[in-house]
Amino acid sequence: MAKAPDGPVPVVVMGLGFIGQEIAKAALSSQEVELIGAVDSQATLVGRPLGDVLGQAGPRFKISESLERAVGRRKGVVVLHATSSRLAQVMDQLMEALKLGLPVASTCEELAFPYLKYPELAEKLERAAQKAGVAIVGTGVNPGFVLDRLVATAGQVCGPVRKATVSRVVDACTRREALQRKVGAGLTEEEFFDLVDREELGHVGLIESAALAALGLGLDCDDFEEEVAPVFAEEDITGGAFVVKKGRVAGMFQSVVGLEEGQERVRLELTIAVGAEDPRDRIEIDADPRLVLEIPGGVAGDRATANALVNAAPRLTAAEAGLLTVLELPAGR
Repeated sequence: MAKAPDGPVPVVVMGLGFIGQEIAKAALSSQEVELIGAVDSQATLVGRPLGDVLGQAGPRFKISESLERAVGRRKGVVVLHATSSRLAQVMDQLMEALKLGLPVASTCEELAFPYLKYPELAEKLERAAQKAGVAIVGTGVNPGFVLDRLVATAGQVCGPVRKATVSRVVDACTRREALQRKVGAGLTEEEFFDLVDREELGHVGLIESAALAALGLGLDCDDFEEEVAPVFAEEDITGGAFVVKKGRVAGMFQSVVGLEEGQERVRLELTIAVGAEDPRDRIEIDADPRLVLEIPGGVAGDRATANALVNAAPRLTAAEAGLLTVLELPAGR
């Protein structure tokens, strides 16, 4: 295992969408990392001082169009990557970082447990990371913490687990407009299912969280079943980025069930809807002893994801080389 860093770890943020900007802000407020660069492919951002884009006082370095230029001659740099949820779409970016010998913490949801859907891509990343002698991990709040890592951690104080049931309820009114649109708020039922069929609506990464939770709890699930359904507004809903009319879609309910020889062993349920009542994160583990954990209000998604990446950076410098899951990420801050 590599030696833990003696001082702040230099980091570069790759991707300056909403989450990327949140990561940059979190990095600037952290004593464990030093933000030395930022990368984005948008022509409207390249060459601009990062502080101007963030709308706050900050480093005056300019946003680069390439990772190599952003890193420069600095050693020990970790890439905080936030460009897309889909693994196939970010493979070139991840491989570029690994070829430069840079560890990577990414928000790409499908990277959280790529062995499930993309074993060949996972193997490619594993080989590249091993060759470079660095670690790469997909993390965030979900997947990366609430529905998987926290579940696995809670299971450490239980005997053999019979079943885990985990639910997360998010009031989308408290989140950005892009997320409200992403979960279908304001759509008709027909429009909702059309986008689901085109894989343009819903939360990416829930099935990866289920696989991680099962792995962390020692459950041998051989099949996973996923469903997405609309949540309808029972009255006009205000308070979000726009009014959701009665009868229209207010958001979504998504679930994944992990099965072992046909028996349900893991159930994850995610509700994200404008006006969703009783926001919370709840974990129930059926074991001896039985364990129930609940976080009233739930973990704040965007800020928690940004902090998860920033806090992962020093851990990656001390981790074994290869493609990791959050279950293998060294603990502590």
